[in-house]
Amino acid sequence: MTLTLPENLEAPLREVRDYFARRYPEAKLYLVGGAVRDLVMGREVYDLDLECFYISPEDFETAMAAMGAKGVGKSFFVYKYGPIDIALPRIERKVGRGHRGFEVALAHDTKEASRRRDFTMNALMYDLQSGEIVDHWGGLEDIRQRCIRVVDPRKFVEDSLRVLRAMQFSARLKFRVEGRSAELMRSMALDDLSGERIFWEFEKMFRAPHLHYGLYTMRALEVDRKILGFEIPMRALMPMARRMLRARKLEDAAMRPFYFLFVIASCLHKNGVALSEAIHTPNVYKKVLGFQKHVPRHITDRFLGALALRHPIRQWLGIYADEVARRARKLGIYEKQFDPGVRPADLLEEGYSGKALGEELKRRQLAAVRERFKAL
Repeated sequence: MTLTLPENLEAPLREVRDYFARRYPEAKLYLVGGAVRDLVMGREVYDLDLECFYISPEDFETAMAAMGAKGVGKSFFVYKYGPIDIALPRIERKVGRGHRGFEVALAHDTKEASRRRDFTMNALMYDLQSGEIVDHWGGLEDIRQRCIRVVDPRKFVEDSLRVLRAMQFSARLKFRVEGRSAELMRSMALDDLSGERIFWEFEKMFRAPHLHYGLYTMRALEVDRKILGFEIPMRALMPMARRMLRARKLEDAAMRPFYFLFVIASCLHKNGVALSEAIHTPNVYKKVLGFQKHVPRHITDRFLGALALRHPIRQWLGIYADEVARRARKLGIYEKQFDPGVRPADLLEEGYSGKALGEELKRRQLAAVRERFKAL
């Protein structure tokens, strides 16, 4: 099978391949990991991972130095050459708690090396010499079936982050998790994960094109209960999935990362900021979700007008709801806030101050909304 790379990746890969062919012809290079999966699927690839077999660590380090590659983890035998990570094949054994509690050693064959991968679709290897794909675990068939399947259950449970990876892969690739693999993941605790690692995987899901797949997988793997602190009712999944599908079509791409949590909060009447804290988001998530109003059952023009006192309707995450964008444009509050024509300075001149000023300002603003916008 011939895998076609973009030129910005093909050129440095050719340099690596040619160098090893000249200086270490006995070595064998394999393209590994997610890049092989994405190339097989016809997806865009941005960087590459190579594993170099049949070479001593000493010769490998000499080769990396001669090429000008930069080490990014000597204990893991990993070097970076432009957009390519080059490493010796390794096996990992859990010896302590957390993602750093692993003992690393060299692997001596492709099956041994690929066993440490999380899912079969990520365990594919591409032989740069023969052009053949090495598939020890049925990854090609699982890609055809759009299936996320664990490689080795005994190795998989050593890293609980892999449960969250299944969730975000589901949202990115529109894949489902195979039954036995889902059962295994439900049995795993997630309390050893740092906040940074939790958010890292959630963020990938937030930016994915198939949020509703991520939602169903999160529920199926019990990530909702273990990370968010509550179980999403089965009856709520379909309405939430519909909202997420509509939200992905919106024109303001900058707001898309916030929709997943907003939809959950709005549908289940949860606090969006609390959900953000549960997955350790940066403050920008808390800021955006903190001033959002939930989507009411019946959206009136007056509701939109009152909301536009705070910000343009295009900044409301509930804009995916039926006809909201069209109505807001017609009302002139899609791109800009509603100006009620009331100024604090005017109220100060009338003698209002302190708490009374704030209350009167709010009363007059809402009166202006009622006058300007219809109830329907």
